[in-house]
Amino acid sequence: MPGSHPGSDPAVTPGVTPGALPRYAFLGPAGTFTEAALRQVVSPDDAEYLPQVDVVSALEAVRIGTADYAVVPIENSVEGGVTATLDTLATGDSLVVLGEALVQVEFVLAGRAGTRLDHVERVSTHPHAWAQCRRWFNANLPAAVHVPATSTAAAAALLARTPAAADPGFDAVLVAPLSAERYGLEVLARHVADNESAVTRFVVVGRPGDLPAPTGADKTSLVVHLASNDAGALLEMLEQFAARGVNLSRIESRPIGDLLGRYSFSIDAEGHIAEERVAEALMGLHRACPYVRFLGSYPRADRAVTEVRPGTADLDFAAARDWVEAQRRRPE
Repeated sequence: MPGSHPGSDPAVTPGVTPGALPRYAFLGPAGTFTEAALRQVVSPDDAEYLPQVDVVSALEAVRIGTADYAVVPIENSVEGGVTATLDTLATGDSLVVLGEALVQVEFVLAGRAGTRLDHVERVSTHPHAWAQCRRWFNANLPAAVHVPATSTAAAAALLARTPAAADPGFDAVLVAPLSAERYGLEVLARHVADNESAVTRFVVVGRPGDLPAPTGADKTSLVVHLASNDAGALLEMLEQFAARGVNLSRIESRPIGDLLGRYSFSIDAEGHIAEERVAEALMGLHRACPYVRFLGSYPRADRAVTEVRPGTADLDFAAARDWVEAQRRRPE
């Protein structure tokens, strides 16, 4: 997606002023992994970047119209789903996912000039970043405690702007190398992450409008509630996909919030709603489940072509319908 953006056609997101630069809200400040994802989506020369204090604020900016799109993290290969994103998309006014980007996660430990690694006792970073580096800290700085921050770069920015004689509440920050460089901090340790192959997936979110066209390498995202807590309710929901040959690349349960034991499911299915098998699965969900929220069909970042099981291609569904219609028209 480099050099392009979903807002190149104003019809994609209602309210985008023709000729104006599209406005992208993202988890800020400058230097976050989210900004790195945003730069994959659209160049800063072609869009207005609007840093936000957290994921919820970025998504709400789209809902209220102060931004045209938001770029937010949704999934990490180590920590799983980003609950703030999943929960905000599952409730409130509808938003749709228009695209995604993948960012390789690399962490450094950084501090003010002159900070010694063995003097670090308090480390500020986003909770997801800390979770991805626990083993490193247990092995190298076992006494260090985590000071939560709204983002990795927010911690770096605060440390950089705090006067040298003042205490910002922590000694060092766990950030991307770009953040350490951008805020003039000294790198105390590199390759801090427990898993150096970790990847975070980000999504581009807009208001409902025209969907991206199917590419053959797509995902469809949904939120689904079960009809009941009875045995077999989850199986009935999953059968809607299995019967049509639709593979699920992600499924996570999230509490609905009204009662203990009631959960919704956040789902990524392989395919596009324009494809017969995906549309049929969604119709099955609509019949079997009390609540289904469509969160969009969009191109996969890895461009992996969806494998279509024999008998589930669009032509197979068309042929099956034609056969049924022919049986209905048979003379007695």
